Amino acid sequence: MRNDTDVLIVGGGPAGLVAAIAARRQGFRVMVADPSRPPHDKACGEGLMPVALAIANRLGIEFPAGAGFPFRGIRFIGPQSCAEANFAEGAGLAGVGLAIRRTLLHSLLADQAAQAGVELLWENAATGCDADGVQIGARRICPRWIVGADGERSSMRRWAGLDRFHSNKTRFGFRRHYAVEPWSSHVDIHWGDGCQFYITPVSRQEIGVALLSRDSHLRVHDALPRFPELARRLTSAPATSREQGACTSARRLRRVTKGRVALVGDASGSVDAITGDGVTLAFQQAEALAGAFAADDLNLYEAEHRRIARRPAYMGELLLMLDRCPRIRARVLRALASRPALFDDLLALHTGSLAGAIDFARMGLALGWRLACH
Repeated sequence: MRNDTDVLIVGGGPAGLVAAIAARRQGFRVMVADPSRPPHDKACGEGLMPVALAIANRLGIEFPAGAGFPFRGIRFIGPQSCAEANFAEGAGLAGVGLAIRRTLLHSLLADQAAQAGVELLWENAATGCDADGVQIGARRICPRWIVGADGERSSMRRWAGLDRFHSNKTRFGFRRHYAVEPWSSHVDIHWGDGCQFYITPVSRQEIGVALLSRDSHLRVHDALPRFPELARRLTSAPATSREQGACTSARRLRRVTKGRVALVGDASGSVDAITGDGVTLAFQQAEALAGAFAADDLNLYEAEHRRIARRPAYMGELLLMLDRCPRIRARVLRALASRPALFDDLLALHTGSLAGAIDFARMGLALGWRLACH
């Protein structure tokens, strides 16, 4: 069968574009098809963890000076406790993350994909896929590999017969931006009963405010009065974007490859947005997928995808337990506030500076001991 390109990526969001850049770095011909044109906004946390920045550096993806806001770590804020953890340096990580508006990230990745030689088919929708190829607009494209990067409701996943889940749990997120100078060098997570606010400094003059809950009707302005200090800071701040909503899912697929088809990003499953790992996972998956292309073995990607998702899934379950159990949450926040080094280690485990089952067990025992003392 003829190969019109080596890699055809259906979906031109950040996940698809990073996958395209990674495949080009391996020397493959790459096409990206998407029914729209960037930038496309989406309700998300807008934070890149240190591991994502390390991968971007390896792939030659550059973030110009002033693009986004560097952040040093995470703060958990409850009614009576505040715990802070900083990113660790080492293992190839710089000890800093980058918060960046989704629209700016999308535009930067699209420009750099074009510079890398990716053929970008904007405003061209995929309308079908079979053993011979993919129908893109009026064209029939026959690639060596097909990548589904078309989001949570992926058509490619359905066409490939990969739309089967081990688990699928959904919550809801709403996000808007405010013109206010950031008051923290961390991403702040404000914990309340049944919901959380994520405060992300996306520039020196703007913050992103994201609300996560199980209530599809709860909006940012409805929930703010539950957080008096946060409401005070935002009362007079002008909104700089309209409120956008999205489902946030903890979704694990049975498989992410079949034949010559592979899935990346939200099309390949997801963790709850409470972890802050959505875009970072897409960077990790893109690099792993390009390596599997180079080895001509998608089974390598299947195994690596499971490994990459394991730690965020564990951390997601832990954080969702804190969401469900206010008494345990209060004790955990007090324990982390009294032992900052433990919180630093937990964040290092989450971001990949610490790795392995031994580290996870050690952190669990240490946290359990601190809880027993509180």
